[in-house]
Amino acid sequence: MYNGVPVVVVYRGGYGALAIARTLGRLGVRVYLITQKGASPVEESRFWAKRFWWDFSASPEQSVQFLLEVGREIGGRPILLTLADWVAIFIEEYATALQTCYVFPRSRAPAVRMLADKWQMYLLAKKYGIPTPETAFPQSRADVERFIEAATFPVVLKAADPFLEYVPRNEIVHNAAQLLQKYDGAAALGPPNAILQEYIPGDAQSVWMCNAYFSRNSECTAIFTGKKLRQVSSTGIASLGICLPNETVAQQTRTLMQAVGYEGPVDIGYRYDRRDGLYKLLDVNPRVGGVFRLFRATNGMDVVQMCYLDLTGQPIPLSLPSVGRKWMLEDDFFSALTAARSGTLTFKQWLHSLKGIRETHWFAFDDPAPGAIWLWRELRMRLKR
Repeated sequence: MYNGVPVVVVYRGGYGALAIARTLGRLGVRVYLITQKGASPVEESRFWAKRFWWDFSASPEQSVQFLLEVGREIGGRPILLTLADWVAIFIEEYATALQTCYVFPRSRAPAVRMLADKWQMYLLAKKYGIPTPETAFPQSRADVERFIEAATFPVVLKAADPFLEYVPRNEIVHNAAQLLQKYDGAAALGPPNAILQEYIPGDAQSVWMCNAYFSRNSECTAIFTGKKLRQVSSTGIASLGICLPNETVAQQTRTLMQAVGYEGPVDIGYRYDRRDGLYKLLDVNPRVGGVFRLFRATNGMDVVQMCYLDLTGQPIPLSLPSVGRKWMLEDDFFSALTAARSGTLTFKQWLHSLKGIRETHWFAFDDPAPGAIWLWRELRMRLKR
């Protein structure tokens, strides 16, 4: 594998940036980090060749100029990757300017913002026959009141467009009074940017994940599926996941991504609805996903390595899923403790669930600093509580 093209990772919160540094750094690729200073233990990985500090509140023009200056300093037209919807949309919006210094996945027609916008995603799913929870996009308080008249609670409140200035957090809303309170609070901060999504009953294990890579002309180079075993919150990232085959989820992903002509890595979430037996689309993340290392193939490949090979003109080998492989976010210890307190998990069940873990997010023997700093911060925070 030729590894002479550097990679720049823009980190604006979330998970997965550390995994990109490790998966490419171990192959000898020079990997650079762009983030806000002091943001996370992610910065402390030994695999970063250099760190650059970006003020994410800067104007778009200033931000483009900053990224171009970084690209020129590194040289060699580095590959530009991110794990944040906002940054992925920014790259798409300013692609013409950025491509003078960078290489990055780029669909022939803009697709990132359309897929990351939860309302537009819902309309696309309906258009192409992909099952998805029923969704409303209220534009006024009166719209919310009309929604409540026919609503069945709980409902899920999500941000529609992640690129707008105000982005409400995902949460489950349990009654009409709470929904009106949430909407009024959001309305005071900016234009309407919250969708109301049908709640599909089920625990973490009803959520299926799909990671795939689409090369030029939206050819599906590889696709992997798996499901959550535990998660950090009712709407949060998986804290424990397992790679398992699910052809329905895979085919729905191929259908949607190829219909819009998407190119690049993608991370998609579905929930199995036992009421009608359908796997329903929840979210599309048109970028590298936070748990992409769960889907490390039997030959060691993952979607980040595939992206690197594709954008550097190298062939992508056939990659088969590592069925049964487990990945854990270390927060799972706290998720498991919560489940134990609620009576839904015994100590024996917890021990059994750890069998098959092949990788964790924070800790790595060849890169110990991020894990040690994360543990110190977690223990200090929880002791304060």
